[in-house]
Amino acid sequence: MVRGVLPPILRPLPYLYSPDEIAALMKEASRLGPNDSLRPHTYVALIGLLASSGLRVGEALRLKVEEVRLSCRHPHLQVVQTKFRKSRLVPLHPSCAEKIAQYAAQRKRLGYDALSDAFFVSEWGAHLSYRTCHQTFSGLAHRVGICKRPGTGRPGIHSLRHVFAVSRMIEWHRAGINVRDLVPNLSVYMGHVQPAHTYWYLTATPELLSTASEAFCQYGVAIATGQKTTLS
Repeated sequence: MVRGVLPPILRPLPYLYSPDEIAALMKEASRLGPNDSLRPHTYVALIGLLASSGLRVGEALRLKVEEVRLSCRHPHLQVVQTKFRKSRLVPLHPSCAEKIAQYAAQRKRLGYDALSDAFFVSEWGAHLSYRTCHQTFSGLAHRVGICKRPGTGRPGIHSLRHVFAVSRMIEWHRAGINVRDLVPNLSVYMGHVQPAHTYWYLTATPELLSTASEAFCQYGVAIATGQKTTLS
């Protein structure tokens, strides 16, 4: 292939939300109107699910009630025919499953079950649209003072997927787990065809670089002292 014939693939920088920013977004979402509607509960649950599961926004919005399986021994989501026409099961952390169950109960209590089989249901009884969801999230970010910073992308709802991937890597590094061996598992969980697609989400952040550096230093010390070890 002749270099320069095809333009390079440019992907926008993500905005990596801090835990405090995610909490602020969810708190602001709880203030959404109309009064006594499901809408504020929907956006609180949606933001929490995206941040804790790494789902694509479209995958979450397309979920049907029957695909959110919370009564199983291991609560999970069934993500059907998503990108690349692949389906997968997405296990939920118990804390996440508990919050989603609370949303499901609120959805039923307010009478939205009769409107649609969409899990995240709009006030008109249909699946939430991506456009509406994006606009609402942007408004939430603006109201809590989250804005683009030097070296980051614009704060958008899709960046919650980046937050999940980077947070998982940081936790693995801190736990001393062999990250290299687990990246394929992360790829499957996030619905990627190959690990190379996952690495784009692992944006180098100061915290991630710091934990990786600490792991490398520990590896170097172990090698210098003759200990058997592997680099996480």
